[in-house]
Amino acid sequence: MAIKRVCVYCASSRQCDAEYHDAAARLGRELARNKVTLVYGGGSVGSMGHLADAALAEGGRVIGVLPRFMYDLEWGHQGLSELLIVNDLHERKQMMIAEVDAVIALPGGCGTLEELFEAITWKRLGLYGGPIVLVNTLGFYTKGVEFLESCIERRFMDERHREMWSLVEQPEDVLGAIASASPWPHENRDFAAL
Repeated sequence: MAIKRVCVYCASSRQCDAEYHDAAARLGRELARNKVTLVYGGGSVGSMGHLADAALAEGGRVIGVLPRFMYDLEWGHQGLSELLIVNDLHERKQMMIAEVDAVIALPGGCGTLEELFEAITWKRLGLYGGPIVLVNTLGFYTKGVEFLESCIERRFMDERHREMWSLVEQPEDVLGAIASASPWPHENRDFAAL
Protein backbone atom coordinates (compact mmCIF):
# COMPACT_ATOMS: atom_id res chain seq x y z
CA MET A 1 0.00 0.00 0.00
CA ALA A 2 1.20 3.52 -0.78
CA ILE A 3 1.53 5.54 2.41
CA LYS A 4 0.70 9.18 1.66
CA ARG A 5 -0.82 10.63 4.82
CA VAL A 6 -0.65 9.58 8.48
CA CYS A 7 -2.06 10.82 11.77
CA VAL A 8 0.34 10.98 14.71
CA TYR A 9 -0.82 11.24 18.32
CA CYS A 10 1.79 12.62 20.70
CA ALA A 11 2.37 14.82 23.74
CA SER A 12 3.15 18.44 24.54
CA SER A 13 5.10 17.75 27.73
CA ARG A 14 8.41 19.59 27.96
CA GLN A 15 9.40 17.75 31.15
CA CYS A 16 9.47 14.13 29.94
CA ASP A 17 12.70 12.28 29.17
CA ALA A 18 14.51 13.83 26.19
CA GLU A 19 14.54 10.42 24.48
CA TYR A 20 10.81 10.80 23.81
CA HIS A 21 11.44 14.12 22.04
CA ASP A 22 14.28 12.53 20.07
CA ALA A 23 12.01 9.68 18.95
CA ALA A 24 9.38 12.20 17.83
CA ALA A 25 11.96 14.10 15.79
CA ARG A 26 13.23 10.87 14.22
CA LEU A 27 9.68 9.95 13.21
CA GLY A 28 9.12 13.41 11.72
CA ARG A 29 12.29 13.10 9.63
CA GLU A 30 11.37 9.57 8.51
CA LEU A 31 7.92 10.67 7.35
CA ALA A 32 9.24 13.71 5.48
CA ARG A 33 12.03 11.76 3.78
CA ASN A 34 9.42 9.30 2.51
CA LYS A 35 7.08 12.07 1.30
CA VAL A 36 4.37 11.18 3.83
CA THR A 37 2.12 14.05 4.92
CA LEU A 38 1.92 14.36 8.70
CA VAL A 39 -1.36 15.24 10.42
CA TYR A 40 -1.03 15.92 14.13
CA GLY A 41 -2.49 18.00 16.96
CA GLY A 42 -0.90 21.31 15.92
CA GLY A 43 1.15 22.04 19.05
CA SER A 44 4.56 23.70 19.12
CA VAL A 45 6.19 22.18 22.21
CA GLY A 46 7.15 18.78 23.58
CA SER A 47 7.02 15.78 21.28
CA MET A 48 4.51 17.67 19.13
CA GLY A 49 7.00 20.45 18.44
CA HIS A 50 9.93 18.09 17.86
CA LEU A 51 7.87 15.95 15.47
CA ALA A 52 6.67 18.91 13.41
CA ASP A 53 9.96 20.81 13.41
CA ALA A 54 11.95 17.79 12.24
CA ALA A 55 9.47 17.02 9.45
CA LEU A 56 9.45 20.64 8.30
CA ALA A 57 13.26 20.83 8.37
CA GLU A 58 13.33 17.88 5.94
CA GLY A 59 10.87 19.63 3.62
CA GLY A 60 7.85 17.60 4.74
CA ARG A 61 4.21 18.64 4.66
CA VAL A 62 2.79 19.08 8.16
CA ILE A 63 -0.88 19.75 8.92
CA GLY A 64 -1.87 20.71 12.45
CA VAL A 65 -5.42 20.46 13.78
CA LEU A 66 -6.05 22.70 16.77
CA PRO A 67 -9.20 23.51 18.74
CA ARG A 68 -10.09 27.20 18.90
CA PHE A 69 -9.48 27.49 22.66
CA MET A 70 -5.92 26.17 22.22
CA TYR A 71 -5.35 28.60 19.36
CA ASP A 72 -6.56 31.45 21.57
CA LEU A 73 -4.08 30.34 24.24
CA GLU A 74 -1.36 30.55 21.55
CA TRP A 75 -0.52 26.84 21.80
CA GLY A 76 -0.42 26.38 18.03
CA HIS A 77 2.69 25.92 15.93
CA GLN A 78 3.08 28.97 13.70
CA GLY A 79 5.34 27.46 11.04
CA LEU A 80 3.25 24.58 9.71
CA SER A 81 2.32 23.87 6.12
CA GLU A 82 -1.29 24.23 7.25
CA LEU A 83 -2.96 24.88 10.61
CA LEU A 84 -6.66 24.01 10.76
CA ILE A 85 -8.68 25.59 13.57
CA VAL A 86 -11.68 23.55 14.72
CA ASN A 87 -14.43 24.08 17.28
CA ASP A 88 -13.50 21.46 19.87
CA LEU A 89 -11.55 18.31 20.71
CA HIS A 90 -14.19 16.04 19.17
CA GLU A 91 -13.94 17.78 15.80
CA ARG A 92 -10.14 17.74 16.07
CA LYS A 93 -10.05 13.96 16.50
CA GLN A 94 -12.43 13.37 13.60
CA MET A 95 -10.44 15.63 11.29
CA MET A 96 -7.09 14.14 12.28
CA ILE A 97 -8.11 10.57 11.43
CA ALA A 98 -10.11 11.41 8.30
CA GLU A 99 -8.51 10.26 5.05
CA VAL A 100 -5.27 8.99 6.59
CA ASP A 101 -3.54 5.77 5.63
CA ALA A 102 -2.47 4.99 9.20
CA VAL A 103 -2.48 6.13 12.81
CA ILE A 104 0.76 6.31 14.80
CA ALA A 105 0.91 6.77 18.57
CA LEU A 106 4.04 8.14 20.20
CA PRO A 107 4.21 8.07 24.01
CA GLY A 108 2.07 10.66 25.79
CA GLY A 109 -0.37 11.41 28.56
CA CYS A 110 -4.11 11.03 28.93
CA GLY A 111 -4.89 13.01 25.77
CA THR A 112 -2.66 10.83 23.61
CA LEU A 113 -4.02 7.66 25.20
CA GLU A 114 -7.61 8.83 24.75
CA GLU A 115 -6.99 9.48 21.04
CA LEU A 116 -5.30 6.10 20.65
CA PHE A 117 -8.08 4.18 22.37
CA GLU A 118 -10.69 5.99 20.30
CA ALA A 119 -8.87 4.96 17.11
CA ILE A 120 -8.76 1.34 18.31
CA THR A 121 -12.48 1.53 19.15
CA TRP A 122 -13.31 3.00 15.73
CA LYS A 123 -11.33 0.22 14.08
CA ARG A 124 -13.16 -2.42 16.10
CA LEU A 125 -16.49 -0.90 14.99
CA GLY A 126 -15.48 -0.68 11.33
CA LEU A 127 -15.38 3.13 11.27
CA TYR A 128 -11.63 3.20 10.55
CA GLY A 129 -9.75 0.42 8.79
CA GLY A 130 -6.11 1.47 8.60
CA PRO A 131 -3.07 0.34 10.57
CA ILE A 132 -2.45 1.57 14.12
CA VAL A 133 1.22 1.58 15.15
CA LEU A 134 2.44 2.18 18.70
CA VAL A 135 6.02 3.45 19.07
CA ASN A 136 7.34 1.78 22.21
CA THR A 137 10.07 4.28 23.17
CA LEU A 138 11.64 3.30 26.51
CA GLY A 139 9.04 0.52 26.81
CA PHE A 140 6.22 3.06 27.13
CA TYR A 141 3.47 0.95 25.53
CA THR A 142 4.53 -2.45 26.90
CA LYS A 143 2.06 -2.31 29.80
CA GLY A 144 -0.63 -0.82 27.57
CA VAL A 145 -0.43 -3.78 25.21
CA GLU A 146 -0.47 -6.13 28.23
CA PHE A 147 -3.67 -4.37 29.33
CA LEU A 148 -5.24 -4.88 25.90
CA GLU A 149 -4.16 -8.52 25.98
CA SER A 150 -5.93 -8.82 29.33
CA CYS A 151 -9.11 -7.48 27.72
CA ILE A 152 -8.83 -10.29 25.16
CA GLU A 153 -8.05 -12.94 27.76
CA ARG A 154 -11.06 -11.87 29.84
CA ARG A 155 -13.29 -12.02 26.73
CA PHE A 156 -14.08 -8.33 26.49
CA MET A 157 -12.44 -8.43 23.07
CA ASP A 158 -12.09 -11.14 20.43
CA GLU A 159 -8.78 -12.93 19.77
CA ARG A 160 -8.80 -11.37 16.29
CA HIS A 161 -8.79 -7.87 17.80
CA ARG A 162 -5.07 -8.10 18.61
CA GLU A 163 -4.55 -7.63 14.85
CA MET A 164 -5.82 -4.06 15.19
CA TRP A 165 -2.50 -2.64 16.37
CA SER A 166 1.21 -3.29 16.09
CA LEU A 167 4.11 -2.34 18.33
CA VAL A 168 7.51 -1.11 17.13
CA GLU A 169 10.56 -0.19 19.17
CA GLN A 170 12.05 2.45 16.85
CA PRO A 171 10.46 5.30 14.87
CA GLU A 172 12.33 4.09 11.79
CA ASP A 173 10.30 0.85 11.93
CA VAL A 174 6.91 2.60 11.65
CA LEU A 175 6.55 2.72 7.87
CA GLY A 176 7.49 -0.95 7.56
CA ALA A 177 4.89 -1.85 10.19
CA ILE A 178 2.25 0.12 8.30
CA ALA A 179 3.15 -1.57 5.02
CA SER A 180 2.98 -5.06 6.56
CA ALA A 181 -0.17 -4.54 8.67
CA SER A 182 -2.96 -7.04 8.25
CA PRO A 183 -5.92 -5.77 6.22
CA TRP A 184 -8.90 -4.78 8.34
CA PRO A 185 -12.03 -4.94 6.19
CA HIS A 186 -15.27 -3.22 7.13
CA GLU A 187 -16.84 -6.67 7.64
CA ASN A 188 -14.72 -7.18 10.75
CA ARG A 189 -17.36 -5.26 12.64
CA ASP A 190 -19.27 -8.56 12.56
CA PHE A 191 -17.23 -9.73 15.55
CA ALA A 192 -17.04 -6.32 17.30
CA ALA A 193 -19.51 -7.60 19.91
CA LEU A 194 -18.81 -10.89 21.66
